[in-house]
Amino acid sequence: MHWPPRCPKSKKPRAVPSIDVSMTERRSDRYTAWGLTWLAYASYYFGRKSFSVVKSTLRHALGMSESALGAIDTLYLTAYALGQFFSGFAGDRVGARRLIGYGLLGSAACSAICGKANLTIVFGALFFVNGLAQSTGWPGTTGAMAEWTTPQNRGTVMAFWSTCYQVGSIVATDAAAYLLRTRGWRAAFVGPALWMAVVALLVLGFLKTRAAGSERGQRTARKPAPEELVLLRGAQREAFGNPLLWSFGASYFFIKYVRYALLFWLPYYLSTTLGYAPDRAAYVSNAFEFGGIFGVIALGSVSDRLPRLSRAVWSGLSLLGLALALLSFVLLGAQSTLLTVIELSLIGALLFGPDALLSGAAAQDAGGVLAAATATGFVNGVGSLGGILEGLSLPLISAHFGWRALFPVLCGLALCAALSLLPAIRRAH
Repeated sequence: MHWPPRCPKSKKPRAVPSIDVSMTERRSDRYTAWGLTWLAYASYYFGRKSFSVVKSTLRHALGMSESALGAIDTLYLTAYALGQFFSGFAGDRVGARRLIGYGLLGSAACSAICGKANLTIVFGALFFVNGLAQSTGWPGTTGAMAEWTTPQNRGTVMAFWSTCYQVGSIVATDAAAYLLRTRGWRAAFVGPALWMAVVALLVLGFLKTRAAGSERGQRTARKPAPEELVLLRGAQREAFGNPLLWSFGASYFFIKYVRYALLFWLPYYLSTTLGYAPDRAAYVSNAFEFGGIFGVIALGSVSDRLPRLSRAVWSGLSLLGLALALLSFVLLGAQSTLLTVIELSLIGALLFGPDALLSGAAAQDAGGVLAAATATGFVNGVGSLGGILEGLSLPLISAHFGWRALFPVLCGLALCAALSLLPAIRRAH
């Protein structure tokens, strides 16, 4: 026996796989940001869909005329359009967390007060303020998403993420319709306000918008230095001077007229023109947003998988299909509830696809990571001018030509949206 005893041959220690903590945290933060911003923007619709659901009820309960209802829409859309430009500019500077959180709280407060209001002028004032609060949503959430996506995966990621405003619209409509039927129109404003307040607190408490290692992330983690502000201002000026952004904005002007006409007036149209009960009209109108879910995912994914055709080309093709779908609604009519649901689903798919692509991934590409909120806010702001025109003109069109003129008018506007993309298509190729 040897002394000291021989130690057994030591085996070479197995390598313990190292964990990249920063990468793990980055992945966790990314998924948290995707989920919270999705939930946040879906929740913004709780502050804007209640009014469209209760319009026909308000007309009888408070004696509001169609012109007064349209004027309230116009006040909301005017504030929303103006707020888009400011929110996009501010979002790149103050950060998405505060922009989204305080915006949701402001919209929740307006909605809750609407549940206690009785005068048309009070509704108008509240919806003007609500429009300013709602304008924080798209620039804030898309600005945050730009930090956690790349140009290579942005179309696909944003496609799935952009289902937030179809799902949000559907759930908000159903919630308002249920509250209208069971507890009255006032509850249809107060209930959604409580939900928005809860989501706002979640955003303020948990949303991170600093992508580790990114130039934007390093900048937003602390107060920007003077030279960084110069860089940011330069990126914002470059975004405003990008011809692609102006082409996207022009197309989005017509897209948003069509979308807001259907969002704000479709339940009313189904109720007054086709004879549906108010709550059933709200449920049937959901087919429009339901079809949009599939359209958004399909078009965004295709734009990533087949990049030989630009996002502008794919959007233009979808808009041409939209014009045909709107024309078919005129020709076929609403022969049955099932046919109406199918037609509205197809219209939603062909509209929401280019809507999400142009105001999301395409605008983010054009603005770059430093000016993503500025770019998306600009496109959405120009588009919201179309929404203002919708609020002003649609009641006049219906007064002169009847509500059956709605879909022929929207068909023409869809063609205008497609033609507006020609400069972007030529520039991309």
